[in-house]
Amino acid sequence: MITFPSQGGEVRAYLSAPRAASGPGVVVIPEFWGLVPHITDICDRFAAEGFVALAPDLYDGVVTTDPKEAGDLMMAMRPAEAAEDLSAAVDAVALHAPDQGVGVVGFCMGGGLAFVVASERSDRVRAVVPFYGAIPWEGAEPDYGSITGAVLGHYAANDPWATPQLCRDIERQIRVGGNFDVTMHVYAGTEHAFFNDSRPEVYAARAAALAWERTVAFLRDRLA
Repeated sequence: MITFPSQGGEVRAYLSAPRAASGPGVVVIPEFWGLVPHITDICDRFAAEGFVALAPDLYDGVVTTDPKEAGDLMMAMRPAEAAEDLSAAVDAVALHAPDQGVGVVGFCMGGGLAFVVASERSDRVRAVVPFYGAIPWEGAEPDYGSITGAVLGHYAANDPWATPQLCRDIERQIRVGGNFDVTMHVYAGTEHAFFNDSRPEVYAARAAALAWERTVAFLRDRLA
């Protein structure tokens, strides 16, 4: 674990880097469970592909496997403050490759926040990858039309929260803003959190493998 400065204090984060200790930076934003092993494993997978991956701890050390507690933690979080910490995370990971852009990858709640930081940090964020991402807080929707980074979305066909219709609506708003480098995939037969291999009740191995392959290729292309 490391820390980086934000809002006059320090934010804890998990950092995983390739052997060269440098590479394109990727901020990995957790689901509402917190900074759990599934997220740190994703960071390690990115590092194995040559990226420097940083996952900020938005719950300050709290993790849970209880859906009700996770929901309470998510709704108690202040999205504006989280956005400031994520902006600081973008700057922190960019230090490892100052001449390259940064990618932002988020899951569930983190996918919604990925859109937020992309809309606020067009100066550095060149690529955004939301996995079944949506905004759970009323009034916290980002200005999708201000996102200039390339967007690759992964959504589940059978998701009652981050629905395929929401996916299409977000794509439309991004395109209305003049950004046409946006691709949204809806995976047939999958449920919300289909990428999470620590949850066998929803994990879809084939769809997850395809989403990962697409994500790595996309980030390599856009952050090169």
